[in-house]
Amino acid sequence: MNNQPVKETNFYGLKLVGRGKVRDIYDLDTRLLIVSTDRLSAFDVILPNPIPKKGEVLNKLSAFWMKKTGDMIPNHLVSADVEEFPAELWKFRDDLAGRSMLVKKASAFPVECVVRGYIIGSGWEDYKKTGAVCGILLPSGLKQAEKLAEPIFTPSTKAELGAHDENISFAKTVDLLGADNANWLKETSLKLYDFGARWAEERGIIIADTKFEFGIIDGERSLIDEALTPDSSRFWPVDQYAPGMSPPSLDKQYVRDYLQLVKWNKEPPAPVLPDEVVQNVSQKYISIYKILTGEAI
Repeated sequence: MNNQPVKETNFYGLKLVGRGKVRDIYDLDTRLLIVSTDRLSAFDVILPNPIPKKGEVLNKLSAFWMKKTGDMIPNHLVSADVEEFPAELWKFRDDLAGRSMLVKKASAFPVECVVRGYIIGSGWEDYKKTGAVCGILLPSGLKQAEKLAEPIFTPSTKAELGAHDENISFAKTVDLLGADNANWLKETSLKLYDFGARWAEERGIIIADTKFEFGIIDGERSLIDEALTPDSSRFWPVDQYAPGMSPPSLDKQYVRDYLQLVKWNKEPPAPVLPDEVVQNVSQKYISIYKILTGEAI
């Protein structure tokens, strides 16, 4: 296995069809190869520094959750074991091991499915201005990071690289996808969040919010992309949580907080992160993986 941080991949002879904020995607005809790099994005901008072990955490944690929830909802995972990949990929095994998965091709729904169990982040900012999040009216007097009576589904548009996602109402989601698909996305997102939140809480972790993506695979609605990772979720240690403040987290919120502290304007280019910040966020990712799975990276 290559233990050096990976900023991007270029595998000779493989067809690169996408390079997202974090993942490099290769077309293998009937399947896709998704490689989780160590890139980190914040406020929809890719930062200069790769974060050691980050891609491995994202890849292995997504595979962990997809195996756990596969009986609840279909997903795109074929295998995250390089030895089970097509033989043509084995020559790249040192670079692929731990950070790649073979997946079924999907036609993605053009929305990101956000579930919020606590009022924080952009949801908190919206609530302070309007008393609502994505058109969902909430009780008055909520404190920052307070637990909601019930988790809420707050979808957003999927922005192109470099653009910002935009929160939309459920009614807008119905307009975009039709009532049947919109309701299925809502119900499935809430079900997956509930499963993950219960699992995490038993291990001393609050999942404050998270984001899922779904698509159609062979005519069947399925979970795709990643699941319940520190890139797509906020993880708070139960013993450090208190409403009225932004709790310490084991996810990339630590980096967002640093960038706001240095007053970056959230436009490219992003500032270089100090070595201490890089190492701290790397350790947070490694820690949450071990807490949730019981395994070390």
